[in-house]
Amino acid sequence: MPLTTDIRVKGVALYLLPVETRVPLKFGAETLTSVTCARAAIRVETADGRSAIGWGETPLSVQWVWPENMPYEARHDAMKSFCTTLAQAWAEFGVQGHAFEVGHAFIEGRLQELLNTFNEKAHPQLPMPWLAALVCCAPFDLALHDAFGQIHQLPTYATYNASFMNYDLSTYLEDEQGNSRRFRGYHPEDYLQFPRPKRLPVWHLVGGMDWLDASDQDGPAPEDGYPVLLRDWIRRDGLKCLKVKLRGNDAAWDYERLRRIGHIAAEEGVDWLSTDFNCTVTDPTYVNNILDRLCWEEPGIYGRILYVEQPFPYDIEAHPIDVHSVSARKPLFMDESAHDWKVVRQGRKLGWTGVALKTCKTQTGALLSQAWAREHGMTLMVQDLTNPMLAQIPHVLLGAHAGTIMGVESNGMQFYPEASRPEARAHPGLYTRREGVLQLDTLQGPGFGYALDRIERSLPAPVLRCNL
Repeated sequence: MPLTTDIRVKGVALYLLPVETRVPLKFGAETLTSVTCARAAIRVETADGRSAIGWGETPLSVQWVWPENMPYEARHDAMKSFCTTLAQAWAEFGVQGHAFEVGHAFIEGRLQELLNTFNEKAHPQLPMPWLAALVCCAPFDLALHDAFGQIHQLPTYATYNASFMNYDLSTYLEDEQGNSRRFRGYHPEDYLQFPRPKRLPVWHLVGGMDWLDASDQDGPAPEDGYPVLLRDWIRRDGLKCLKVKLRGNDAAWDYERLRRIGHIAAEEGVDWLSTDFNCTVTDPTYVNNILDRLCWEEPGIYGRILYVEQPFPYDIEAHPIDVHSVSARKPLFMDESAHDWKVVRQGRKLGWTGVALKTCKTQTGALLSQAWAREHGMTLMVQDLTNPMLAQIPHVLLGAHAGTIMGVESNGMQFYPEASRPEARAHPGLYTRREGVLQLDTLQGPGFGYALDRIERSLPAPVLRCNL
């Protein structure tokens, strides 16, 4: 029998917000200088006629989700078009239940159908990947979870339990032997951290094109009052954690980059480093050789490396690389590969020991991957997609509740800080890093705690509006 708290989607609106970066951000072989943020509003109703609106937002980071030999604008336009297709589909979606249950039904059924149809018609030669489809779906799924909290006047994270959910996790998850019994009686809440911390350690992204010191300056610096050199960022924000973007196809460059950043970290009092090889490595020996050389020649830097992030290609099924030799040296985290819990399960068999969660792959999917990984003893991290504006809030909340190895990555204030100025006035501790942490104390109230009444932002005309 359905719960009286169940909701059904009744209306949808989609907005597309363009954002320019202040400095370029390199993704593998491509460079990001602008992004479109998809913002969705979803109106839901309960059976007794109560109604509420929830909001979600995700940057459509084309270079990250669709690294193909195809013009950027063609991929960008395709993702925006697919978001519009999804908006219409969500408006017509009739499944009722908890936001998690409705979101799961859409992702596992309707989303795959829509992607197949979209690719058959528009991109038969270079189809849009599943990761890109998840990113397009994420703002709607996030809005649904926010709406569920809004309609019941509770924080969304207070609803992931048997009081509000029709089914436990055995409905969705299986262990490594294919048995669901291991999850019987468990709900997402059982794998989450309560109470959430009020402060989170924050990771700074050192991009492949970032200037480490004055010797790197090869052109004019932006005159906008924000730091441009790594040392200045560390000193201004009190940073203790640095994520280092590497090339993955130039071992000499990668080693020297890590060595230079490692020495700056030691001199400036930074505690932790992580390495991101941008999914370009195909042989574990490449990573092992760099780590082993650091261990011998720079043991202090080696000791500061907390984990290694996604050196290998996205598609684990196409590239089932045994990575036990890497994870024997350092914790090895899936990121782009971790589309859902089934891929996480496959990754664990290959030797991956951790999972980097992202809300841009949907809140529903992140909760399922988090629960599966936690149950199987894997380490967790919450990584950024350079989330500005509203996108930052669910991202940080996931980091606060997931129980990560060390805080959360947050780099929107590096690449487009002005884009979030209205939200920063309402939540200053979330959009400015101080003493190496983010502050969550302003996130209060129902849903994700956006406090939209305190955010003065004018939205453009919606791309699509239906019953909202």
